[in-house]
Amino acid sequence: MTDRTLRGRVAIVGIGETTYYKHSQSPDAEFKLALKAVLAASKDAGVDPKDIDGWASYSNDRSDPSRLAAALGTRQLRSTTMQWGGGGGGNCAAVANGAAAIASGLADCVVAFRSLAQGQFGRFGKAPTAPTISGDMAWQAPYGVLSPGQKFAMKAMRFMHEHGVRQEALRAIAMASYHHAQSNPRAVMYGKPLDEAKYDASRWIVEPFHLFDCCMENDGAAAVIMVPAERAKDFPNKPVYILGAATGSDSRVAAMPHNAPNYASSSFATVAPNMWRMAGLSPRDVGAVQSYENFTGGVLMALCEHGFFRPDEANEFLQLENLLAPSGKMPLNTSGGNLAECYMHGFELVLEAVRQVRGTSTAQAPRNDVALVIGGPMVTPVSNLLLGSEATL
Repeated sequence: MTDRTLRGRVAIVGIGETTYYKHSQSPDAEFKLALKAVLAASKDAGVDPKDIDGWASYSNDRSDPSRLAAALGTRQLRSTTMQWGGGGGGNCAAVANGAAAIASGLADCVVAFRSLAQGQFGRFGKAPTAPTISGDMAWQAPYGVLSPGQKFAMKAMRFMHEHGVRQEALRAIAMASYHHAQSNPRAVMYGKPLDEAKYDASRWIVEPFHLFDCCMENDGAAAVIMVPAERAKDFPNKPVYILGAATGSDSRVAAMPHNAPNYASSSFATVAPNMWRMAGLSPRDVGAVQSYENFTGGVLMALCEHGFFRPDEANEFLQLENLLAPSGKMPLNTSGGNLAECYMHGFELVLEAVRQVRGTSTAQAPRNDVALVIGGPMVTPVSNLLLGSEATL
């Protein structure tokens, strides 16, 4: 362990979110949603919003920190960071970047956030409509490969074929998220349970993904407030410390489409070891996992690449009873995740990991000293985050 680490140096002391809406149903503009989430996190932390001096987001968030700071009347603006990449690959990286600003002395009170109002700006990730296309889509759009589901289904199908993973493993992931959402009144799918028959009867989107293997489309915002660890106990809530974080991808992930050397991968093969190394922990230390589900196939591969099981153990490990709180061996997506709570580009997963460590989740895992967040499997770059209690330091 060297001084070049985030382990134990920064704490999350506040979390906040707006109401989560179905796609395009938010009554508020995206900028206002961001402000509401930041104000909610400030209230939770007992922080004067004027004392916020750093901002971090990802995925081309349109809520500009300079405007947010002006609207909140903050005294000064010292740090602003934005993680490259689309989708949810940067949800954990935004927290890590904000924490790095604090650890390096660039800021003292940082908000990491994500805001999204698709009714205002259009669906995120829709097929390109411009007359010219560049980058990887230039190699895919002419052949009708237009959506993330189409691209990622091929990776998941390859992994499942090579390792004999059955459809039931993906079904268990989806059902765990829906099960936990039924105890979470914040969840968009609260009151809408999922059973095996409903999953099996749902339409194919693109094999191996049924309807319920795919994330929702939502509007809303979520935020966390971070401070230096030495100040963590000055705030009303139980502090949640950053133990480890990593971001990036495997070698040549962005090679010409579908030509990456490690094709059937969630992009965490090299990233996950960096996080475990920083934290000085391993999968057996984790009490609950919050994994980004763009599609359940990405969760399957990400859990494997984080070391929870070998590929040939997937069918045995990914049984519904193993994934449920409080009795399962690895409670998964305990607020409902992207599939059933809200698709806030995975930032709601960070808030749920904080609740798990605080002991305030609506589906609390019995072990709550360490919680893992996995961001954006199959995109690039991806990121991950380990959060823990004071006892883990």
